[in-house]
Amino acid sequence: MPKKGQLEMELSARITQWEKEYLGRGSLTCKADLLRDLAIVTLQGVLTPAEYELAAKSAGREQLKKYRNNLVESGRPQLEAIVHDVLGRRLVSLHTDISTKTGERLIVFRLDAPWENGIDKP
Repeated sequence: MPKKGQLEMELSARITQWEKEYLGRGSLTCKADLLRDLAIVTLQGVLTPAEYELAAKSAGREQLKKYRNNLVESGRPQLEAIVHDVLGRRLVSLHTDISTKTGERLIVFRLDAPWENGIDKP
């Protein structure tokens, strides 16, 4: 089985590719961390300049957060497939939030077992 760092890099690359293909724009950076039965993905530079301007308005902030979170949720089937392909684990739950101040998004994947117990990779 690949080492932890290799899996984290592969998961980061696959999430970045998903963002570009599904959302039409990728983050500036993406970092995945594996911990027990969690995969924590931190994405920097997610918001566009127009979204930052919208977020500066109080009502726009909540709308933007809701819209961006709904977009991630709508791509859940693809994200589940990515997690399974990379880690060999099924997804129990997905949690996401975005900071309208920093443009950082966190996605937390809760796996059906610790990542170390995934399928052997070639």
